[in-house]
Amino acid sequence: MKPQPMTPTRQVRLSAGERAARGRAARTRAPRSAHSEFAPSRHRADPVDVIERQSARRVRELVPLRYGRMSESPFRFYRGAAAVMAGDLATTADTGLRTQLCGDAHMLNFRLLASAERNLIFDINDFDETLPGPWEWDLKRLVTSLVIAGRENGFTDAQRSRTARDCVRSYREHMHRYARMRLMDVWYARSDAAQIKAVAAEHLHARGRRRLDRSLAKARGRDSLQAYGRLSTVVGGERRIAADPPLLVPLGDLLPEVERAVLEEKITSLLLRYRASLRSDRRHLLSQFTPVDMARKVVGVGSVGTRCWIVLLLGRDDTDPLFLQAKEADTSVLAPHLGDTEFATQGERVVAGQRLMQSAGDILLGWERVEGIDGAQRDFYLRQLRDWKLVPDATRMTPKAMRLFGALCGGTLARAHARSGDRIAIASYLGGSDSFDRAVAAFAERYADQNERDHQALLDAVRRGRVIARRD
Repeated sequence: MKPQPMTPTRQVRLSAGERAARGRAARTRAPRSAHSEFAPSRHRADPVDVIERQSARRVRELVPLRYGRMSESPFRFYRGAAAVMAGDLATTADTGLRTQLCGDAHMLNFRLLASAERNLIFDINDFDETLPGPWEWDLKRLVTSLVIAGRENGFTDAQRSRTARDCVRSYREHMHRYARMRLMDVWYARSDAAQIKAVAAEHLHARGRRRLDRSLAKARGRDSLQAYGRLSTVVGGERRIAADPPLLVPLGDLLPEVERAVLEEKITSLLLRYRASLRSDRRHLLSQFTPVDMARKVVGVGSVGTRCWIVLLLGRDDTDPLFLQAKEADTSVLAPHLGDTEFATQGERVVAGQRLMQSAGDILLGWERVEGIDGAQRDFYLRQLRDWKLVPDATRMTPKAMRLFGALCGGTLARAHARSGDRIAIASYLGGSDSFDRAVAAFAERYADQNERDHQALLDAVRRGRVIARRD
């Protein structure tokens, strides 16, 4: 089954009033208070089974690293358990209103990154699971991640509740703002460094503002030059990717010479053919770089074990580097519940979702399909390895900092949903009261309890030898 397009081929134009009425009518189908509810279904799949089914398609030798990372804490488990939560969300209240979903909107998938104009902005960064679906799924996954992180930081019940409610309130208020805006203004809306600093100046003490300034400066330094210094070395007078096994392994260390040559040829072909998915000016830019080395890289928590290659390219000389990342795009974890993509490849699904939801994307973001990697046809999407990207450190956040961060994430998610869904209907559904805010905050606490049980189930499976976990 393929997902239904979010807008019909032949559009029926509804007035703003009719769209608002559609949103209010959705309260009959799914009362706002109903979003507080969560109880595991009698037919709920074993969470370890779900994770193992995902792992079956991955690089076998890396799967223990995935289990090792997910074993570390309930929060790290949650980051790798989007497929588990997707099955649970499919049993919850559904408004019937659709947007493009990130599909894995936990708090660490929101971060600083660069726009094409070299401005620092705050946006969603990970779209591996993107598909059209119920907008509330993304919001519930985001808010639950804040609650789980708050528990690990030792926040009180009241502090976690306020963080959760502030995140939903920000989503609701921003959606009302976007409902009143012109389409083009919604499309150009974004959160940049100046806006973030203005919020910090109003709410944070001097120490928090200094920490933010350091983070902004650090983000601007995270680019291909910085990666070049950290991830490469000179071997025999030539620049090569430095080995850091098992997290970063050059192809020359990974495979015998004959097999390495075959894989290098396939990745080189992938690089050449992926250019067709770029704009003509960006194809020209990329054509001036030459690949000089390749390596396998381990990324993230939920993504560990997927095939991910980094390629070092040089432009004018060895002071002009570019790192590209080619990451495998598999079927979205949402697909069993929402239907598979309407695009020809999973890589195009990821790229199309990112372009639709992000306010400013990587200029070298594209996709391609390749035959014969590990004996199968596989889809990839490609992007710059680092482009002013900085992941927040949840463990260092105070209750106030996490509240502000959660509110920033909520507003950012609302903007992404407003670009792809019916912002007027969603705003009307949400209304002006905090009824929905309180309901989702209650859901997040209930689901955090379930996540802790699922994390324990993984620990039990490791202890019994059902799965093997390895720490890195």
